[in-house]
Amino acid sequence: MPLEFLPLTAPLSLLAVGCLAALAPKRRARQTAVLAEAAALLAMLVATATLLLLTLRGSATSPLIGVAGLGFSVRTDAVSATMLMLVAFVGWIVVRFSRNYLDGEARHGAFTSWLCAALATVMLLVQAGNLFQLVVSWIAVSLCLHRLLLFYPNRFAAQRAARKKRLFSNIGAVALLAAAGLLIFTYGSADIATINAMARAGGEFGAAAIAAAALLALAALLKSAQFPTHGWLTEVMEAPTPVSALLHAGVINAGGFLLIRFADVMVMAPAVLAVLIIVGGFTALFGAMVMLTQPSVKTSLAWSTVGQMGFMILECGLALFPLALLHIVAHSLYKAHAFLTSGGAVDRVASIRRPGPVAVPGGAAVLRAFLAALALYVAIGLAFDLLLGAVHKPPQSWALGAILIFGVAYLLAQGLADSAPRMLTRSTSVYAAAAAIGYFSLQSAAEWLTAGTLPPAPAPGRLEWTLIALTVLSFGCVAIAQALFPLWATHPAAAGLRVHLANGLYLNAALDRVLGGWFVRKVS
Repeated sequence: MPLEFLPLTAPLSLLAVGCLAALAPKRRARQTAVLAEAAALLAMLVATATLLLLTLRGSATSPLIGVAGLGFSVRTDAVSATMLMLVAFVGWIVVRFSRNYLDGEARHGAFTSWLCAALATVMLLVQAGNLFQLVVSWIAVSLCLHRLLLFYPNRFAAQRAARKKRLFSNIGAVALLAAAGLLIFTYGSADIATINAMARAGGEFGAAAIAAAALLALAALLKSAQFPTHGWLTEVMEAPTPVSALLHAGVINAGGFLLIRFADVMVMAPAVLAVLIIVGGFTALFGAMVMLTQPSVKTSLAWSTVGQMGFMILECGLALFPLALLHIVAHSLYKAHAFLTSGGAVDRVASIRRPGPVAVPGGAAVLRAFLAALALYVAIGLAFDLLLGAVHKPPQSWALGAILIFGVAYLLAQGLADSAPRMLTRSTSVYAAAAAIGYFSLQSAAEWLTAGTLPPAPAPGRLEWTLIALTVLSFGCVAIAQALFPLWATHPAAAGLRVHLANGLYLNAALDRVLGGWFVRKVS
């Protein structure tokens, strides 16, 4: 067997254990859980070997297993190897955690079966070299997640979340299937590398290519729980905790992966990218604001994921695909750990000794903080340009960095408050500088590692400049309002707004009412 097929051994081993667990879900639950952990560890070793193979031999696509240009093939490049390593590592942690977490559960074996199947299908998705494999894996991931969401089938909230997710998944699957058909019609091939190469080579491919990009965007938005289809993600807490962590192993962020995988096709459709900026930016702001009002740790983490997925879509809309890939990796690792450790979070927070009164920054301190953070950010960015010999960073990356530095400016404002101790001022200044240095360092590393695989961000036109300005302004206003919140938190309007935000502006409830009795039917 050619070495190009090496990554296939990772999902195949998990599928074998999943089938074994399905055949004897009750009698050998502990034994199959041990085998699942071993298969997940093997998958991680295979992913590591795939990275080594990529380093030694470069990008490649395996021979096709299929007919008429449709079938299964493995694409090994910077994107697939990174995602495979991420899925394998997070999957191994989740499988290991669930082995103890569900020990003694009556349906432990069934859970292990669907967990292994979900990880296997995600691995097949991220290494897909052919559109047929991509579509089949995409649909299979949704089916496996549906069964995991219904681990407690008698819970009405779980039924509602699963049915809502299935509705959006079905629409997304139809969109992806139509997009695949248009891509084959336009480029005359189902090979993903060939499609991207032809798209990067340029040329007028007509309305079919633009329609394919729009359908890919629709499938990605639905998969990644973008506004207003985000409701199911906040209800996924009815499933066991390992399912919440599993979402970040290439499930909820599969939409971002899809856009990154077809980055060369997406940059040909500026109008589609503009829609991604609008929807992703709004979802990021909406999810972040609602997250701050949630009393439950896991619900707060779920709303955080909504916001982070919106930010990931925003990055894709700005055509910053290397940064979007980096965001997927960083957020997945952080959020999977956060969900798995959420059980003891309340006890740890309660045991922390509260310091004295917190320094509350006034309007002048907030203004100084934001101006200082932006000045520091620009200075470090220009220094990186001189150090690395770069010609110029694209405006999109400067805008994204400015949005990130707004969060640091919020912390810096605490240090510049009149009552702040000098140590806090020094610490927040160091954090601001470290954040700017880290952003430009990671950005440069991500672009270097994906050079030749992902396209550079195109020069923005008038529409793109307008959206970039509106995005930066929107995030800046929200960050300033958050920094000034202690000054107006006692106002009745602020209390009312907090109640509305805590309920997600009632959008999910409105969607439930529109869909009506569809959720009441018995779940099979």
